Amino acid sequence: MSIEQRLAELEIRQAFQDDTIQALNDVIASQQIALEKMQRQVQLLAQRQAEMKPAFELADNEPPPPHY
Repeated sequence: MSIEQRLAELEIRQAFQDDTIQALNDVIASQQIALEKMQRQVQLLAQRQAEMKPAFELADNEPPPPHY
C-alpha cells in the first residue's frame, strides 16, 4: 500500500470519526435539554405537592372518620 493510499484512508477514517463525534455531541446536547426540562418538571411537581400537603393533613384535634 502506498503512502498516498494510506494517507487517503486515514483522511477518510478521520472524516467518519468527525461525523460520529458530531452526531454523538448532538445526541448529548438534546439529552441535556430533555434532562433539564424533566428536572424543572420534577421541581414543579414537588413544589405543588408541598403546597397541597396541608390540605390533606388531619388536624391533631380532629377525630378520625367513623369508617376507621
